Amino acid sequence: MDLRSLLDTTLAGLGYELVDLELAPGGLMRVFMDSPKGITVDDCVTVSNHLTRMFMVENIDYERLEVSSPGLDRPLVKADDFVRFAGERIKLKLRVPVERRKNFAGTLIGLDDGRVKLDVDGQMVELELSNVEKARIDPQF
Repeated sequence: MDLRSLLDTTLAGLGYELVDLELAPGGLMRVFMDSPKGITVDDCVTVSNHLTRMFMVENIDYERLEVSSPGLDRPLVKADDFVRFAGERIKLKLRVPVERRKNFAGTLIGLDDGRVKLDVDGQMVELELSNVEKARIDPQF
């Protein structure tokens, strides 16, 4: 089982969702998690302690572990994220330009048949999910 799958299963068992995993130089592992009720510092401590023990048992090598919430500008990583966060303002970047544009910002309408639907200034735009390089919620204050 690969690390992402192991974390996904483990966090789900603890009542959390794996949002993203970053492996940085020097052995730094960053785990971003979420839950419907939000993430507290206590949640991060609980998960960090659990993962530390699990990594020791599973013989997973790392130097430093950081566990945190994804923040207000949460990344949209899985197809389900594009359904769950419909109605939110998002920013996304494409791998390959569409109509000479790689960056889009607008209100997420949802996901339909592998296409992200986005309202950009009153105009409906459909983009292939497979072409999305990065997408994040764009919090409005």
